[in-house]
Amino acid sequence: MRYRWLDAQWWRQVPSHLARLWRTSLQVRTVAITLLLTGVAILVTGVYMSLSISNDLYQSRLDQALRDSSRATTAGQSALNAADVSPGDSGKNLLSSALTAVLGSTSSRLIAAYRVPGQDTTTIAPPDRGSPSLNAVITDQLRKQVQNGGTKQYYQSVALPAGNGSTDPGIVVGTQLTLPAYGHYELYIGYNLSDAESTLVFVQGTLLLAGLALVLLIGAITYVIVRFVVQPIRVAAETSERLASGDLAVRIPERGEDVFASLARSFNGMADSLQSQINQLAALSQLQQRFVSDVSHELRTPLTTIRLAGDVIYDQRESFPPATERTAELLHTQIERFDRLLSDLLEISRYDAGSVVLDPEPTNLVRLADDTVDEMRTLAEQNGTELRLEAPGGYFDVGMDPRRIRRIVRNLLGNAIEHGEGRPVVVTVDSNESAVALSVRDYGLGMSQADVNHVFDRFWRADPSRKRTIGGTGLGLAISLEDATLHSGWLQVWSSPGAGSCFRLTLPRVPGREITSSPLPLPPLDAGTAPHPAAGAGALDNGAEGALEAGTEAHA
Repeated sequence: MRYRWLDAQWWRQVPSHLARLWRTSLQVRTVAITLLLTGVAILVTGVYMSLSISNDLYQSRLDQALRDSSRATTAGQSALNAADVSPGDSGKNLLSSALTAVLGSTSSRLIAAYRVPGQDTTTIAPPDRGSPSLNAVITDQLRKQVQNGGTKQYYQSVALPAGNGSTDPGIVVGTQLTLPAYGHYELYIGYNLSDAESTLVFVQGTLLLAGLALVLLIGAITYVIVRFVVQPIRVAAETSERLASGDLAVRIPERGEDVFASLARSFNGMADSLQSQINQLAALSQLQQRFVSDVSHELRTPLTTIRLAGDVIYDQRESFPPATERTAELLHTQIERFDRLLSDLLEISRYDAGSVVLDPEPTNLVRLADDTVDEMRTLAEQNGTELRLEAPGGYFDVGMDPRRIRRIVRNLLGNAIEHGEGRPVVVTVDSNESAVALSVRDYGLGMSQADVNHVFDRFWRADPSRKRTIGGTGLGLAISLEDATLHSGWLQVWSSPGAGSCFRLTLPRVPGREITSSPLPLPPLDAGTAPHPAAGAGALDNGAEGALEAGTEAHA
């Protein structure tokens, strides 16, 4: 039973395998189409030839039968005309001699003779001479034609009974004989066409075998030719894949001077050009990364000195005149901003260089969010913003780098406070079977779709003319996106002008495992009936009645 079930499963998978082979193999498609068209052409040609040969054979045997019947009828009539009819003779010998002459002049042994009805019945005429093989196949229509046709010949295709209970194709030819003193008789001669049918079957079988052999031969030739044609294309495709995967030194072998050799030379020239440009870009990128890193490190030392001096001046600002006091405060603020900018530049340069390493440890996202909210509460109160934390789920430890996740939450809260127009900011934490998520929802100005598409760009601002109240560096969201990606998580945003914004961070419950859906909806449930499309990392999930998420993505 188990093997039978496996056989059924195997047969059930055959159509899908064939469909996949049809989609993926140019060679299979070419050979299959060639075989199909060739088979149709050979089938049409074979049917036409078979019908032509059949008609020719039938017509040839019909002409032969008509000539043979005419010759036999003439011989029989001549024997009758030369016979001496004695008075009172019953005519039996006369009809027998005529049929003997007919048999002697024809190749057939199927002969029948019937007296034409409606003649003088006062004279005792010779009895009918029927034939067991012809009596049942001679139709009334043929007899009427012969009875009314005089010496004309009439024929009909019939099925002659064979000895084994089957039938053979045949032809019955009928005409009239005139017996002196006894009137007219119908003469029928049957011809068996079984030999012609055997010839036709042999010819048809030969055509069928020749057609199958021709189809297979053409299929084999097509397979060989297509293999020669497809092989260079397959090599080009494999080389392109290796080139796209980063193997810049791979090339297509150049052989001969045909079109494939020209393709190989053109492809290799393109690969050389791409390799040169990619190497130049890589060198420039490394130079840029080294420059940013070196400049940041070099600025760190004088900045530390300037900050120490600035702190001394800032601590003594109350003893200065008002103008000098204000200058000391501005100097202190800008030095702090400059310090944050250097720190962010160093962090970005580490990401660009690929040297960032996670330091994960079990962390409770609800507790982390609560601590970060407490840190930002003073700043929120200064801007008249109420911070609320709602956590229906997520009360368990998840492996993450708490420093980086705290930096993401701090950046999101800072942006929400700055752009929230003094309205409440809600932080929500929840979880499902595959992920834990945190969202920061504000009800401020919001952004258009064009702004949403650039929200994670470096040094980008939604409104350049808008004054920064917190003093961000313009790199916070870009670094947050990198941090989320490093955790194999999503960082997404929804925003609508006048309806505020909602940023959502989704992290896997098990580090490195794929996230199937986020436990928090995006757009948020209070986004209204016509929310603006979301942007960020991820695809469609179960939130907000299937609203579309599009824009900047942050997948691992």
